[in-house]
Amino acid sequence: MCRLYLFCLVAMALITPQSLFAGFDEGVVAYKNGDFQTALREFRQAAGQGDAHAQNILGFFYYHGTGVTRDYAEALRWYKEAADQGVAEAQFALGTMYENEMGVKKDYGAAEQWYKKAADQGLGSAQNNLGFMYKKGVVGKKNYTEAVRWLKKAADQGVSYAQYNLGIMYCDGEGVKQDFAQAISWYRKAAGQGHAGAQFNLGAMYQRGVGVAQDFVEAVRWYRKAADQGEAGAQYKLGFMYENGLGVTKDIEEAGRWYRKAADQGYRMADRKLNQNGR
Repeated sequence: MCRLYLFCLVAMALITPQSLFAGFDEGVVAYKNGDFQTALREFRQAAGQGDAHAQNILGFFYYHGTGVTRDYAEALRWYKEAADQGVAEAQFALGTMYENEMGVKKDYGAAEQWYKKAADQGLGSAQNNLGFMYKKGVVGKKNYTEAVRWLKKAADQGVSYAQYNLGIMYCDGEGVKQDFAQAISWYRKAAGQGHAGAQFNLGAMYQRGVGVAQDFVEAVRWYRKAADQGEAGAQYKLGFMYENGLGVTKDIEEAGRWYRKAADQGYRMADRKLNQNGR
């Protein structure tokens, strides 16, 4: 996944005039050949001459430990160089580093500022993170209106996390009028992209008949998708459905298997179920 993302960074850089810096093309060739050491050397040469895209790629190398020992301080340095030249991906990366205390002291204000710069350039991942920060109120009071505004921008670009978060906002009536149909619509978009949390929430809504006709079979289908990805809550719910024969043929052994999976992840309700059933 990291290699695929880096390939996208390289591809984007290739179509810009800034890719004419000495060393950049050689770095691209070396990267495509899997020669990360040469790529690192060539990108460093271009970055030293001011190539913002090479600087961003170097930040990525150090952040993920691609061809080098992982070094957040060095990643921060190169991301900052690129971010100051307006590279949205680098601005987003800086936001995540400040938010998560990676190579720098945690600073939500700085994270918000960098996310905002990238979000204003249309970067969906930054729009999602910015919206989530406003939803949680980590940079002051919660601001659901701003949260919805930014999440919607990201969701419309297909960012699954934003679609999931927007679904929650509609489900809970945060910043918008409570609308279960809208919640389901956004959950479905995220679930279709494999977002386990959205799949779990869809399962719960079908199980309870919230915003849709109650449908245990459909609930099981979505719980299973999330459970197969290791979502502990969905594993517990799937166990419950098997234990009670809801949407599936009652199967105590299968219920126990799913309870065990959830319990092994520290899900207390599943552990309680296993103890009650003497397993």
